[in-house]
Amino acid sequence: MAQAVFDSLFRLGRLQPLVDDDRVENIIITGYDHVLLELVDGSIEVGPAVADSDDELKDFLVFLASRSEVNARGFSEAQPRLHLRLDDGSRLAAAAWVTPRPSVVIRRHRLMEITLDELVDRQMLTPVAASFLRAAVRARKSIVVSGAQGAGKTTLVRALCAEIDPIEAIGTFETEYELHLHQLRDRHWIVHAWEARPGSGERGADGRQAGEFTIDEALVDSFRFNLSRQIVGEVRGKEIWAMIKAMESGTGSISTTHASDAVAAVRKLVTCAMEAGAHVTQELATSKLAATVDLIVQLDLDTRSENGAFQRTRRVAEIIAIAPGERETGYATTHVFAPDASGTAVPTVLPDEYRVLSDYGFDLAGYLAGQRSVDSFGRGPS
Repeated sequence: MAQAVFDSLFRLGRLQPLVDDDRVENIIITGYDHVLLELVDGSIEVGPAVADSDDELKDFLVFLASRSEVNARGFSEAQPRLHLRLDDGSRLAAAAWVTPRPSVVIRRHRLMEITLDELVDRQMLTPVAASFLRAAVRARKSIVVSGAQGAGKTTLVRALCAEIDPIEAIGTFETEYELHLHQLRDRHWIVHAWEARPGSGERGADGRQAGEFTIDEALVDSFRFNLSRQIVGEVRGKEIWAMIKAMESGTGSISTTHASDAVAAVRKLVTCAMEAGAHVTQELATSKLAATVDLIVQLDLDTRSENGAFQRTRRVAEIIAIAPGERETGYATTHVFAPDASGTAVPTVLPDEYRVLSDYGFDLAGYLAGQRSVDSFGRGPS
């Protein structure tokens, strides 16, 4: 009883045992008594009820959102969506009043201190692809990691950031903390971590709610912090302009976005940029992206079931280089790595300007030895 009271007041209540379970990767709730647990092996289990009623679950989420001393967030009928970073680094997303029953998803970040070599050991990418990405980070190429939800984008970004020299001053800009580079003190000595804050109450004459703090404002402030790297987290909408500003500064920025493949990620980023308003034309958005983004790394997530056993595979499927060009689209793409029959990224076409990455540790000989041809649409080895 004492533990239950403690968890309710200071932790996650009846959710706490589920978050503490190392087997659990995602917690999916569509009503207080309908709880599914996605395990690390890809299997799904039915979980216990997390409240005695939907109203109790909503009340607890309201309490959970408001109790933070650093970045409290509103959750009510007027603000029916919630995005919250939990104390253990997990990410909580919730919706109520606009859904039939309260919907909650908690994503746990299991791999905090991870390197590219460790991802090679996990067969997420090949040693040659790892050497290319390692060299690209060291050469300050601007990289966007794309993929489906749960494909491992944040994990890969952490591994890419592990290649940054420990003495470099890093700034991270996120809607909710997910990278947690500021907690990896042995790996990154100087990290200034900014987290956006939603406003509350009625909107003022400028359309903003009181207390609102945006990623774009954080980025402007960061130029007084003598940063060596500016890393904008997930791009879902207008925050792409913060990403573009960071990449224009030439610091070798890294961001993530959701897309079905690498070329589609470019189109998605153009759409995000145009959400800023009618003044942003497709031509402007494309030209900005073509001039600032160097590489897009596409991740693939595959979950299969055989004889009742589940297996989840995450892999780097594509790495494409972006450059200005092609009048119709405004940009040109080159598949530096394209998926083979198994879906793993293998060497295909290396633009001449990327050969210099061998000065930063890129295994150019290994790349050339493993090169394969791509079809006329650039979709993979032919």
